Amino acid sequence: MDQNFIDGLNCITYGLYIVSSSFEGKDSAMIVNTVFQVSAEPPKVAISVNKECLTHEIIQKSHVFAAMPLEQKTDLPFIGRFGFRTGRNFDKFSGIQITRSSLGLPIVQEHTLSFIEVKVEKEVDVGTHTMFIGTVQDAKCTTLHKEPLTYEYYHKVIKGKAPKGATHI
Repeated sequence: MDQNFIDGLNCITYGLYIVSSSFEGKDSAMIVNTVFQVSAEPPKVAISVNKECLTHEIIQKSHVFAAMPLEQKTDLPFIGRFGFRTGRNFDKFSGIQITRSSLGLPIVQEHTLSFIEVKVEKEVDVGTHTMFIGTVQDAKCTTLHKEPLTYEYYHKVIKGKAPKGATHI
């Protein structure tokens, strides 16, 4: 692919989010850049998750997830904990303050602006990723008056890199 093609795709705006799920006592979470509302009534949300990730496996088993937008001041080590390590051999929640949603999902309290709790109704295979679409069960702000972390800010200011398997090119 030529650079103009890649630059064109990189102009799509994204946020950065922690997505968590839980199944039979196993919690998992990861960083994603694809969370969006697809319907207002009833409120539905979709996420895109790499098929190789443990969180993908847990969402498929539990049919629930929580999405939490990160604040702009999130530091790279915190992002790396959830975005560059696998939960298969690392406890991403160790030392992290969490609460539980009404569906029992881990809600990260540090660096998040809100949470959106979703019951999955549909899975769409989109190649390397699965799009999970579901109805919002609960949503709450966890902090007010902070800026959300965008993918552009992450790359240009924080100087973060995209992990293998990210949704962009």
